[in-house]
Amino acid sequence: MKNWDEVRTAFQVARLGTVSGAAEALGVHHATVIRHIDALEAQLGVKLFQRHARGYTATEAGEDLMRVAQATDDQFGQLEGRIKGRGADVAGELVVTSLGGLAPLISPILADFQEEHPDLLVRFLTGDRVFRLEYGEAHVAIRAGDGQVQPDNVVQPLAQLPAAMYGASAYVTRHGAPKDEADLVNHRFVGHDNPDSRAPFYRWLKARVPRDRVVFRSTSDRAIEAAVRRGAGLGFLPVWAAQNSGDLLEVMPSNPEWDINVRLITHVDLHRTTKVQTFLNFLKGRAKEWVVNG
Repeated sequence: MKNWDEVRTAFQVARLGTVSGAAEALGVHHATVIRHIDALEAQLGVKLFQRHARGYTATEAGEDLMRVAQATDDQFGQLEGRIKGRGADVAGELVVTSLGGLAPLISPILADFQEEHPDLLVRFLTGDRVFRLEYGEAHVAIRAGDGQVQPDNVVQPLAQLPAAMYGASAYVTRHGAPKDEADLVNHRFVGHDNPDSRAPFYRWLKARVPRDRVVFRSTSDRAIEAAVRRGAGLGFLPVWAAQNSGDLLEVMPSNPEWDINVRLITHVDLHRTTKVQTFLNFLKGRAKEWVVNG
C-alpha cells in the first residue's frame, strides 16, 4: 500500500458507512472515494467492503485494515497536536492531565489561564491512566508520587501537599478516635482498592493495620473522601480538601511521611514551547497558594 490517501478514504467509508459521508468528511467528490476504494481492493486482491442499498459494510479483511488505519490516524492526530504545540502563540489546544483528586485545585487555575488567553482550547483529562507524553497525548502531566518517567520527559517539582488522617464527627461519636498508633488496629478505614498503592500514607497504613480493617475501598479519590465524610471509616485526605470542614476531625497529628509529592512532567519536544512555558509559569505561581492555604 503506497498511497495513504486511499487507506484514509477506506477508513472513513468504514467509519461512516456511506460514500457520501466519507466524501463530505474528506472534502472530496464521491467519485474520488469510489476510485480510491476500487484501487485499494485491486492492489490487495480482496474485497474490503460489502456493497448494499444502505451503504458499505467492511468485510473481515476490511476490518483488519481499518484497525491499522485507526491506529495510524490516531498517531497522525497526536503528531499534529505536538507540532501545533510548538507555535509561538498561546493558542490552539492545551491538554493537561492529572489524577481526578487534584481537579478542585487544577480546574480553577486552568479557567483563569484560559481567561488570560481566550484563543486557547483547554482539555483537562483526569483519571488513573498515564497519558503518554511522547505520543503527544498531553502537553503537561501533573502527577503525584515518585513513579518512574520516560527518559525524554522533563520532571519538575510543583508542591508538597500535606495529608492527615480524618474521621467524620459521626464516626468519632460511635467509635472514638485512635488513642495512638497501636490503637489503629481497632478502627475501620476507608482506602484505595489497590493494596499496593504508592501513596505514602497508604504505605504507612499498610505497615500498621491489617488489610481487613480497610472496610471501604475505592479507586476514586472523590469516592474515598465522600465515604470518610459519611462516617464509613477513618481515612487520609489532603489537608486542603478537609480544611474548614466542620464534619471532619483530624484524629492523628499530621506526619511528614504522608505528604503528597506533586510533580510537573512535560516532554522534551514541547517543554520549551511558548504555550507550555507560559502555562507552567502560571501554574507554579498559583501552586504557591496551595502551601499557604494548606
